[in-house]
Amino acid sequence: MVANPLGESAVSSEQKVYDVVLKQASLVKKQLRSNGYLDVKPDIILPGNLSLLSKAYDRCGEVCAEYAKTFYLGTLLMTPERRRAIWAIYVWCRRTDELVDGPNASHITPTALDRWELRLDDLFQGRPFDMLDAALSDTVTKFPVDIQPFKDMIEGMRMDLRKSRYQNFDELYLYCYYVAGTVGLMSVPVMGISPESQATTESVYNAALALGIANQLTNILRDVGEDARRGRIYLPQDELEEAGLSDADIYAGKVTDKWRSFMKDQIKRARMFFDEAEKGVTELSEASRWPVLASLLLYRQILDEIEANDYNNFTRRAYVSKAKKLLALPIAYTKSIIRPSRTSPELRKYNL
Repeated sequence: MVANPLGESAVSSEQKVYDVVLKQASLVKKQLRSNGYLDVKPDIILPGNLSLLSKAYDRCGEVCAEYAKTFYLGTLLMTPERRRAIWAIYVWCRRTDELVDGPNASHITPTALDRWELRLDDLFQGRPFDMLDAALSDTVTKFPVDIQPFKDMIEGMRMDLRKSRYQNFDELYLYCYYVAGTVGLMSVPVMGISPESQATTESVYNAALALGIANQLTNILRDVGEDARRGRIYLPQDELEEAGLSDADIYAGKVTDKWRSFMKDQIKRARMFFDEAEKGVTELSEASRWPVLASLLLYRQILDEIEANDYNNFTRRAYVSKAKKLLALPIAYTKSIIRPSRTSPELRKYNL
C-alpha cells in the first residue's frame, strides 16, 4: 500500500494483479481438491452442433498456425483437448488486440470495446456470437478458466485508447499485465500443472504472469521507434527523466550514450521477468512445457538483437532470424523434459 497526495491509501499495481493471481489459483486448487487432478469435461453435445464446434476449433488452429508458427508447433505435443483450448484462447486474444492495433483500429471507440465485453459475457454464459466465440465458449466449460483476465485484457485495450504515456513503472506494469500478463493467467488452467510439482499453485501462476510481463516489455523495447511515430511512448517517464532523456529525444531517434545506458537498464529488467518465468515453466504438465519454453527463448532473444543493433530501436527492428528460431526449438525441448523441482519455490514479489 502507498499513500496518494490526498493522504489516502492506494493499492499498488502489483497488489491489484496479485489479487487476481490468487483468485485464479484458487479456482484450480478447488478442482484439484475435489478431483485430485484437473479434469477435462467432455464436449457438450447438442444435435447438429458437434461438427460445427469441431470446425470452429480447426479454424482457431489455422489462425494460430498462421500468426504464431513456432508456438503452434509446440501445441501439437499437447493432448487434443488442451491443444484446441489453447488455440481458442489465442484467437480470442488476437481478435481483442486487433481491435486497437488492427486495420480498423482508427474506428474503434470505447463503446465498441464495451460491446466486445458484452460478447465476452455472453460466450461465458454459453451464448457465443460466432464460430470462433463458440470454441472459447466450449473451452471455458471444460477448464477452470475465470472471466476476469479476459475482462482485464479488454481494459488494456481501453488504456490504449485513452493513454499514451506512463509516469512510472507501476503504471506500466499494470498495462503490461492487462495486455499480456492476462494471457498467462488464462492459459495455466488449460496447460495444467505437473502432478510431480511441489510448487504452490500461486507460484506457477506468478511465473505465467512474469512471462506475459516480460514479453510485453520486450515488445515495448523492440517497437520504441514505431510506437513514437504513432504518438505513443511506453517507457516510464520518471526513468527517462532520471537518465537525462525526454520525449523529444525519442522523437529525434538518435542513439546516444544516455540512451544506451537507459536501454541497458530496461533490458535488464525484462530479463529479470524472463528468468522468473523460466523457473515456473518446469512446473507445468510435461506436454505443455515445450511451446511455452520455445516462446520464452525466442522472445528473450529479441533483447539480444536490440543489443546487437547497438540499441537502435528507433529505425531498426530487432528480430530473430529463422536459423536462430530453428536452433531454439531443440533447446526448448531439452529444457522441457526437465522434471519439476522437488522443493516449493517462493512466490516472487517484485519491487516496482
